[in-house]
Amino acid sequence: MSKTAVLKFGGEVVADAPALAGVLRDVTALSAAGWRLVLCHGGGPQANALQERLGLVPRKVAGRRVTDEATLQVMKCVLAGELSVDVVAAGAAAGLQAVGISGVSAGLVTARRRPPITVAGAGPEPIDFGLVGDVVAIRSGLIEHLWRGGFTPVVNTLGIDPDSGAVFNINADTVASAIAAALRVDHLFLMTGVPGVLRDKDDPATRIPRLTGAEARAAIARGVIVGGMIPKVEEALANIALGIGAVHILGARAGALQAEAEDPGSCGTVLV
Repeated sequence: MSKTAVLKFGGEVVADAPALAGVLRDVTALSAAGWRLVLCHGGGPQANALQERLGLVPRKVAGRRVTDEATLQVMKCVLAGELSVDVVAAGAAAGLQAVGISGVSAGLVTARRRPPITVAGAGPEPIDFGLVGDVVAIRSGLIEHLWRGGFTPVVNTLGIDPDSGAVFNINADTVASAIAAALRVDHLFLMTGVPGVLRDKDDPATRIPRLTGAEARAAIARGVIVGGMIPKVEEALANIALGIGAVHILGARAGALQAEAEDPGSCGTVLV
């Protein structure tokens, strides 16, 4: 039976043409070996740049984007437009049968508007993030249809309320995780700016190849895992509890994805 996986990478990978080409060559090689993959991409840097060109000021609270009407227009242009086309085109150059779709397509990512919530580091008052969605359900039929045809879906992470037709901006990690859980994939690969979970965040040579849930929680408690890696690891553990086989945190170096897929822990950190 073929293995299944979701790969998430951010806009910084898309902006780095050699890095993106290397990642997609790995995806092509895995697909040729029988893997079925879904690619999910973000677009934060590109959205910031377009907002600035349009004279808009990006607003973030505790690192999370507040999405008003104008910002949602920017996210549609960036995610479902430029970046979707660029990733699919780079996939074609790598020999990949890639198809760009949105979370809106066939109601793939159904969502409702996030109510005001309190956020760590943002004070006691609830924050209204605007036109940001919380995932309600994943309707995976379109992905499975594309897989049966031999295609690799490239998903941009907008969501839809199917009752009202309202479109929402959703964090790419959240969408990738939700799709992975809905499909109960064997592997969820999360590409970051570092090659995995590090014992010393400033030293790539201290990468931890493998962590169980208990080991990961102990490392957080001891202060080994710090900063922005804490929520990634915590979300990875939650995803495993939802039925995903393994979650990998790895960098975007060419060859890393294929090596990590074939030998978990060899190029990143695998959480099991």
